[in-house]
Amino acid sequence: MTFFFIKIFLSSLILSFASWLSIKKPILAGFIIALPLVSIISIAFSHYEHKDFDKTILFVKSIMIGIPASLLFFLPFFLSKYLGINFLTTYVLGFVFLFVGFLIHKYLANFF
Repeated sequence: MTFFFIKIFLSSLILSFASWLSIKKPILAGFIIALPLVSIISIAFSHYEHKDFDKTILFVKSIMIGIPASLLFFLPFFLSKYLGINFLTTYVLGFVFLFVGFLIHKYLANFF
């Protein structure tokens, strides 16, 4: 149970730091968030807890497929000025696109 709380603390620390940094240096904060820090930490935690390298490999393959699929969330933000839509509509569309990305991920993950 202690390890669970360590994971929560470490993960929230990274997220809080990036959020705080986005006020002062948004470009640097964006780069930090774009790094696969959460994936790196999750892979290490997962392997440490389960010690099953085959499951770790499957987990990493799922992440590799999921990263491009999850980027679909940002597509409406790129198009929002062109389409003249507000933040809330853009944000909701991001989640719709993310759901489509999930379906693509689920389909592709069956091949690996």
